[in-house]
Amino acid sequence: MIKSMTGFGRSEHSDGKRNITVEIKSVNHRYGDISVKMPRRYSFAEEMIKNIVKRTVSRGKVDVSIIVENLTEDDVTVKLNTMVAQQYLDNLSELREKFDLHDDVTLQFLATLPDVMKAIPDVEDEEEIRSAIQIPLEDALRNLDHMRSVEGEKLAEDLLMRGGLIREAVKKIEARSPQVAEIYAEKLKERIRDLIGNHVDIPEDRILLEAAVFADKCSITEELVRLDSHMIQLKSIIEKSSQPVGKKLDFLVQEMNRETNTIGSKANDIEITNLMLDIKSEIEKIREQVQNIE
Repeated sequence: MIKSMTGFGRSEHSDGKRNITVEIKSVNHRYGDISVKMPRRYSFAEEMIKNIVKRTVSRGKVDVSIIVENLTEDDVTVKLNTMVAQQYLDNLSELREKFDLHDDVTLQFLATLPDVMKAIPDVEDEEEIRSAIQIPLEDALRNLDHMRSVEGEKLAEDLLMRGGLIREAVKKIEARSPQVAEIYAEKLKERIRDLIGNHVDIPEDRILLEAAVFADKCSITEELVRLDSHMIQLKSIIEKSSQPVGKKLDFLVQEMNRETNTIGSKANDIEITNLMLDIKSEIEKIREQVQNIE
């Protein structure tokens, strides 16, 4: 089953001390790129988070957002800095005397001054935090993976449909190709008649030789066989592969383009050229879709 690189997953979890919300978004990327946005005090869990994400996502740009809301006050200690408070009080007293002020410095005012009181997070139990984060993280990843799988099924259907259209066009080209040399021979006879008239017999063996040389030069049999083989391989990869196949499909599309370019350069027939334009259009659509496959 192929998977899209685009998806979204979300989950919430509460362990009684904190609510944890995890959101994961993935988009197209040539390689694997994981970024984690979370409160700085929990940064010790970042490596674990990335390793867990890698188990599910092998390719694409993944943004993980983690929000932690503490439900208790046990994880914060308010620290009083008496040295800073004393300096504020001394300076305020000096101002009062210098400018002959009569206001008193109240406790409420002093407590609101910067750095007099600080709420300092207590040391976290790292293993407890990792375990608490892992639960919603894995759930969010399951939701993400489900969305990527559903989108992957749609991509697979589209790719198989376009591969079928290309194989139909290849069959039409195969049927048309033998007629090209015959048409060339008739046109060659007409051209000679236009030049010398009907009074001179045209050597049939010479015409056949020229047609044979032309047919050999314009032969596209091998290219058509390889292109059809690529379509069969495309179907096989989509239906049977259990591992990420985006890079493999990307390479296969390059091979498809190589064969179509060769056929297009050899084809000396307007019908074949038109069919090749249709094939190139479908291959380009396949290429665009493959860019979104993991």
